[in-house]
Amino acid sequence: MKIVVIGLGSMGRRRVRLLKQISVDFEIVGVDSNPDRQKQAEDELGIITQSDLENTLVNMKPECAVISTSPLSHASIIEICLKHGCHVFTELNLVNDKYDENILLAKEQKKTLFLSSTFLYRDEIKYVAKKVANNDSALNYNYHVGQYLPDWHPWESIQNYFVGDKRTNGCRELFAIELPWIIKTFGEIKSYKVFSNRNSQLPIEYDDNYLLLIEHKNGNKGVLCVDVVSRKAVRNLEIYGENLYLTWDGTPLGLKEYDYENKAEKNINLYASIDKQESYASFVIENAYRNELETFINVVNGTGCAEYTFEEDKKVLAMIDDIEAGNNK
Repeated sequence: MKIVVIGLGSMGRRRVRLLKQISVDFEIVGVDSNPDRQKQAEDELGIITQSDLENTLVNMKPECAVISTSPLSHASIIEICLKHGCHVFTELNLVNDKYDENILLAKEQKKTLFLSSTFLYRDEIKYVAKKVANNDSALNYNYHVGQYLPDWHPWESIQNYFVGDKRTNGCRELFAIELPWIIKTFGEIKSYKVFSNRNSQLPIEYDDNYLLLIEHKNGNKGVLCVDVVSRKAVRNLEIYGENLYLTWDGTPLGLKEYDYENKAEKNINLYASIDKQESYASFVIENAYRNELETFINVVNGTGCAEYTFEEDKKVLAMIDDIEAGNNK
């Protein structure tokens, strides 16, 4: 299978590395307009790189395209790749530019249009979702996700990174990561109340912290705190009810369940092996990124099913628009 990976920043190189793990038979070419990124990918990953996407698509004729550029560029690149007959995997879009057009184009071309939603492919989230689904009473949850924005990519300025842009800001990305699994796990959202403001002196033009009080249609309730000001990178989840108590600190070994009959907390170990890159926070592991790529390949081959769709994401992005506007539901 021929695969073009578009965008050779940290995420694009991650995708190349994982694709090479999945199959040594993949023929992978990277595309990036930045010569330094091309050279880094060639040196680190041993792949051929190009600077021009259209020429690469014409000459290589890849079956699949993996889009790992900044979010505001996704819509036009998706369109180009679909028109060249590629199945498309894309990172989070954060905006709904050309969603309807590209959904229709993919159907007309009979090609897969696959959207990353990494947490839905993470083993801890699958475990939590199963426990919640099997619980026979309403649950509450507290969930805080935060990391100081300059620490996201310490090697580059916020102004040179898409999270500095108001349309694709850091809090918006965190909402786009977390809300899909929260909705699928705890149920459709009935109402929410938004609290947000600026707590930092960061050079950004958007609120840097949000607190949501959420009520789900099935009776579950939650507090979701999202921010880009926490000096410690945190992902802390607590779920509690009459028959269930779970906590998770975001790390692969940090999922715990309280055995209320024996009055003891037990660790839930879900991984035979953990793929971890040292340059990332402790809760960032490669396993789920690989899982979703494998699912994409399976969907292309007619043997898999995506956990998340563009149609679902369109609704989530509309909700995030309302949250950012301070509109309560």
